[in-house]
Amino acid sequence: MNGIGIQVLNVSKKLGSNQALNDVSLNFEAGHMHGLIGPEGAGKTTLLRSMINLLKPNNGSIQYSRDGKVIAFKEVKGVVAYMPQQQSLYGDLSIDEHLEFFRDLYSIPKDQYQQKRKELLEITRLDKFVDRIASELSGGMYKKLGLMCSLLRSPEVLLLDEPTNGVDPISRREFWDLLYRLADKKILIIIATAYLDEAGRCSRVHLIEAGKTLIEGEPRELLKKEGMENFDALFISRAQL
Repeated sequence: MNGIGIQVLNVSKKLGSNQALNDVSLNFEAGHMHGLIGPEGAGKTTLLRSMINLLKPNNGSIQYSRDGKVIAFKEVKGVVAYMPQQQSLYGDLSIDEHLEFFRDLYSIPKDQYQQKRKELLEITRLDKFVDRIASELSGGMYKKLGLMCSLLRSPEVLLLDEPTNGVDPISRREFWDLLYRLADKKILIIIATAYLDEAGRCSRVHLIEAGKTLIEGEPRELLKKEGMENFDALFISRAQL
């Protein structure tokens, strides 16, 4: 498929005495929404940070490709957005002030910014709250603001580290509705989550545990192949192998 894809090839990473990743190999296909799923301590954050060169693997490699051709990370760095689990937002700045700050940070032209700002505020339904400061936002609204800041420069790759963690069920559903709208644009989305019920929302899933790959593939095909009714059962069966 056209677009940017990522291949993780036998990657290992040790953080102090912790073997965070242990010979992990995963394939993130261009144009799909991928779920990187595993419990706390599975290695999800370490893997995402390795994908954007914040961490260097001790062994193995991470390859980016565009339209099937392997390219250097520096060639795609400007179109990769990363939303960390602990977002770097400023409690005393409003939604509008955050957008303006990231506009300046990314050097986005004024006309392009105005169009993107309008679009993002409408799809997140935050257009009526632009003057509210970040410290007064609900958990779901705070997550949406972080996503907007990541999307301002129209990325082709979006890496999300547990964006639905700690928010209420309604906000989780709204956030996924927002991700579906982004997926329609055929960008590569990788969402790390500990919620196994979110596996079925993705077009591809990748289960990891204790820094190791358990299984990956299309959700319905995996459940059918493994003879499992849900991903809770599939995860338990694979983790025990």
